[in-house]
Amino acid sequence: MKRSSLLIGALIGLATSLVMMATSYLGSVLLGLPFLPFDVFDWLTRVLPGAIIEPILGSMIYIISVLHIGSTDTTAKLAEQIQSLGAVALTGVVFGLVLAWVGLKHRAWLERAGLIGGAILWIGIVVVEVSLPPTASGLFLSLTWLLILLAGWGWQLARMQELFTRGAARPAAENAPSAAPGLTALEQQMTRRNMLALAGTSAVSVLILLLGLEKYRQSGTTTVGGGTAALPQTAGPTSTPHHIPYGSEYTSGPAASPSPAALAARIDPAPGTRAEITPVDQFYRVDINAVPPEVDASSWRLKLIGLVNNPISLTLDQVWARPSITQAVTLSCISNLVGGDLISTNYWTGIRFKDILEEAGVQSGAQQIAITAADGFYESVPLDEAMDERSLLVYAMNGDPLTAGHGFPLRLYVPGHYGMKLPKWITQMEVIDHQASGFWVDRGWSATAIPQTTSVVDTVQVNQSSLQESDVVPLGGIAWAGARGISKVEVQVDDQPWDTAELRSPAVSPLTWVQWRYNWKATTGTHNVQVRATDGTGALQTSIATYPDPEGATGIDSVRITI
Repeated sequence: MKRSSLLIGALIGLATSLVMMATSYLGSVLLGLPFLPFDVFDWLTRVLPGAIIEPILGSMIYIISVLHIGSTDTTAKLAEQIQSLGAVALTGVVFGLVLAWVGLKHRAWLERAGLIGGAILWIGIVVVEVSLPPTASGLFLSLTWLLILLAGWGWQLARMQELFTRGAARPAAENAPSAAPGLTALEQQMTRRNMLALAGTSAVSVLILLLGLEKYRQSGTTTVGGGTAALPQTAGPTSTPHHIPYGSEYTSGPAASPSPAALAARIDPAPGTRAEITPVDQFYRVDINAVPPEVDASSWRLKLIGLVNNPISLTLDQVWARPSITQAVTLSCISNLVGGDLISTNYWTGIRFKDILEEAGVQSGAQQIAITAADGFYESVPLDEAMDERSLLVYAMNGDPLTAGHGFPLRLYVPGHYGMKLPKWITQMEVIDHQASGFWVDRGWSATAIPQTTSVVDTVQVNQSSLQESDVVPLGGIAWAGARGISKVEVQVDDQPWDTAELRSPAVSPLTWVQWRYNWKATTGTHNVQVRATDGTGALQTSIATYPDPEGATGIDSVRITI
C-alpha cells in the first residue's frame, strides 16, 4: 500500500507540474509574466561553473553532430528548453513523493505541507528572478504572480493527494461495488472521474507546452524585438528605411567586397557547396538564454560611459540616422566542431565603433571597453580593436533589422574573434583603464578567442547510376581563418599526395570564408577525402584534433565515399 501511494503521489506531482508550467506559459504570452522553467534555466546558465556547463554543452553538440538530427543550434536550443521543462517536471515528481509520504504519516497535515512546499519553491524562485534582468511586467508583479502560481500548485497537489490518500484508507470492501473486477489495488484508489480529469488537463498542458516550444523556435529568427513601431518608418534626414540595400556593390570601408564584375568572373562552386551568403533564418544562434530577450525599441538606449569626455546616450533612431558601413563577415561559434554548422556569413550593417568613441572623446589611460547586454552577458574589447575601421556596432543583417535571436537592436562585430567575444543585445559600453573579463572567459574559455584555421568538405557530388571510371567528380566546401584570410586549400584522396584545390577567389570580403572546388577523377571503391587550408599568413592548418574547449576545435575534416 505504501509503495502504491508513493507511486500515485509521484504521478500526481508530475501531472500537476505540467498544468502549472502550462499556466505559467499562458501568463508569459498573454501578460508578459515570467515563464518559470525558462527563467530557472537562464539562472542556472549564469551561476553554474564552466566545469559543469562545458561538458554538457560539448556533449550535446557532439551528439547532435554525430547523429545528424538537425541543425546544431536549433536542435541544441530545443534540447535546452526541453531540459528546463524536464527539470520542473522532476521537481513535481519529488514534490508529489514528499506530500504522499506526509499523507501516509499525517493526513491532516497535507494541505499545510502543500502550501509550505509552494512557499519554499517561491523563495527559491525569488533568488532566480532577482538575479535575472528585469522583465516587462516588473519585479513586484512577477514575484506576486509566481507566489500565486507556486502556492496554488502546492495547495492543489495537496488536495489531490488527500483525495487519493483517503481512498487508500478505505477498506477494500467499501470500494469493491464501484470497482470493476480485476482492477489492481493501485487502480482502485483512483476514481474514474478524477483519473480522466487529471489525464485530460495533463494532455492539454502538454499540447500548450509543445505549441509554446514551436513558437519560441520560430521567434528567435523571424521577429524583431519588442516595440518595433519605434523603428524608423521612412527615409529622411534623421532616419533610415527598414530595408537597407545590401550586396557586394553596397559595401564600403577597408573590408569592402570586390566589384560585382570581379565576383561574377570567379569559378562556379561545386554543386552542393553551402551558400556563400547565409540567409538570416539559417544564421547560427548560440547564447545563454532559453529564449532570446525581446528589447523594447522605444525605451532602449545605447550608453557610452566611463573614461570619456562626453558620455553618450543614443536612441535607436539616432543610431540608425548615423553614417553606416556594410561589410560581409563570417562568424563562428568557438564551440563549433571541425566540419560543424555553427558558422555563417552575412552582410552586416552598422556604425563604426571608432566613430562613436571619437565623438565621446576617449581619455588618456583607457585600455578596454567593457560591454554589457540586456540578457546579462558581458565582454570586454581592447581599445585598439574597437578603433579598428572594420569594427561595427551592427543593427542590420542582409539589409533587414536584426531579429530578436540575433541581437536586436544592436550587436558587436570586431574582426578576428569567435562569436563568444561579440555580445548581442548591447545596452552599455564603459571605457575603462584596466583589463576586464568576459562571460565565457570567466568560465574557462579562451581570453582571446582567435579563430583556428578550418576547412570543410561540404559536398561530394556522385551520381551512382551514371558514374564511370575516371569521370570527374566535383568536390567542394569552405575554408576560413578569421581576419587572416585563406591563401591555399589542398585536398587528399586516400593516401595520395595533397593536391591544390581551386579557390573561388576573391572571397566576398576579406572577412569571410572562401569557397573551394576540386575536380577529382573518380576511381571505383571506397575513398577517404580530406581537406586542409593555409591561412593568409602562410600558416598551415594543424592536423592535431582537439575539442573546442578552450581555444576552438582543430583537426582535419574528412568524408568517406563509395564509387
